[in-house]
Amino acid sequence: MTGFIKAIVGVALALCAGFAQAQTYYPVQQLIATGKTVVGEDIRYPTSGPARVTVAIVTVPPGAPASMHRHPAPLVAYVLEGELTVDYGDRGRRTYRAGDAFVEAMRVPHRGLNEGSGIVRLLAVYVGAEGTENVALEK
Repeated sequence: MTGFIKAIVGVALALCAGFAQAQTYYPVQQLIATGKTVVGEDIRYPTSGPARVTVAIVTVPPGAPASMHRHPAPLVAYVLEGELTVDYGDRGRRTYRAGDAFVEAMRVPHRGLNEGSGIVRLLAVYVGAEGTENVALEK
């Protein structure tokens, strides 16, 4: 299943790249291209069932309580608005601002914090599989 998902993603990316090159009137701004998460983990796709992509807008109010969690499925995030600080425990803290794209940590527990006065909005794309949660809270 993992090979199948990788093959589909590879074909889709190749087609998009080819289309972008062939159509010079349709500019493409690449935001991120990586095989690693922000903390250096290899991205691993779940194999629990058929592929399932979930796209969501996550809104984080100022001072909202945050729980430590992990992502069993890869999460690609794009900051639409505001500034989010993510605490990765002994791996440190990182701050992401509007316009930043990143692949979130998967196996390293972390929590996002909005320490500003305005809301934070993220476009979240989970590249998962049926039977795999997008977020797992730490116990």
